[in-house]
Amino acid sequence: MQFSAREDIEAPIDRVFEMVSDFERFERMAMRRGIEVRRVDEHSPVSIGTLWETEIKVRGKPRQVSVLMSEFARPEVMKFETTSKGLNGLTTIEFLALSQRRTRMSMEIALTAKSLPARLLLQSLKLGKSRFRRQFQLRLGEFARELEERHLHGA
Repeated sequence: MQFSAREDIEAPIDRVFEMVSDFERFERMAMRRGIEVRRVDEHSPVSIGTLWETEIKVRGKPRQVSVLMSEFARPEVMKFETTSKGLNGLTTIEFLALSQRRTRMSMEIALTAKSLPARLLLQSLKLGKSRFRRQFQLRLGEFARELEERHLHGA
């Protein structure tokens, strides 16, 4: 199952990539939302091979999820492989300079099931696919506006 969305951002590609790759900020945001996040080698800079161990709640049940950075090519692309019990995912974030001050950010998430419960979960997502896609696009749009604000205010 795949979901994709894209947004144009009023900021230079290098600045957008820099803000999106502020992993410590994302770790803090996740923790504020009740997600346990731990970078396995927190003393090394984030690069290909960086691994995060997380615990999230899916339908009220805690799930252990590992997130591995599999590609990091500044300023064009970042890829993350996620694995959990029964479910694998690949998240790709691509950046394209539309002009010196405008960047297109595209995000794609591909999920595959390895077990029957995971297949059932994906099947339920497929039933609400159009709602999930709209929500995904809306969230990416909100994130893009936040990046523009941060760029404008130098944060």
